[in-house]
Amino acid sequence: MPAAVPSTTVWVINPNTTEAMTASITGCARAVIAPGTEVVGVTSEIGPASIESHYDEALSVPGVLRAIERGEREGVDGYVIACFGDPGLDAAREVASGPVVGIAEAAMRTASFLGRGFSVVTTLDRTMGRAADLAEHYGMQRFCRGIHACEIAVLDLDDDPDVRKVVTEACREALEADGSDVVVLGCAGMAGMCASVSAELGVPVVDGVTAATLTVQSMVAMGLRTSKRGEFAAPPPKDYLTG
Repeated sequence: MPAAVPSTTVWVINPNTTEAMTASITGCARAVIAPGTEVVGVTSEIGPASIESHYDEALSVPGVLRAIERGEREGVDGYVIACFGDPGLDAAREVASGPVVGIAEAAMRTASFLGRGFSVVTTLDRTMGRAADLAEHYGMQRFCRGIHACEIAVLDLDDDPDVRKVVTEACREALEADGSDVVVLGCAGMAGMCASVSAELGVPVVDGVTAATLTVQSMVAMGLRTSKRGEFAAPPPKDYLTG
């Protein structure tokens, strides 16, 4: 019999321009998706090679929106923004007809179902403030017990042979320091480490890429789309200078 044609398409958008990271992220998303759903990894056409500062994040947003606009023309059902800063999330929801989920929001909300409190373990110290801002923005302060950095740059996550050991130990220290029950991995590039870190520490470890992908798939399956009644209505038409 011929293979079934996927009924749902979800784009996992990597807001940076590093193709190898897109491949890794997409593999993690495909590993959990249900039959009948196609996951497509999309690398931003413009922007930084990695996102580790407010400047990087700001420059990544046009690429995210360009990808969403292309997806709308191609009939994509929903989108994941695969960066823990959730860059351009609100603007993407204005442009997209289907659901758009950022990995930080998905990871934090998922972790809140699994214990009384969670710890976030991210990459560099300078990104901790953004994670704290998002926890507050999403109403997750009561669950977020602490935010910690392993001090590994995003582009080194695939190259450093000691990455898993360093991240695991950072998670262990976060659990002990915060008295938390769950760990949230605060970078899309850490997505493939969940199972090994969880097995080592004996607690749930949440990766936002898989959490966001399954959240989008669930909303599409329920027939839910982004509301266009108010703030997430399409932006009013006007002229834009794009340079």
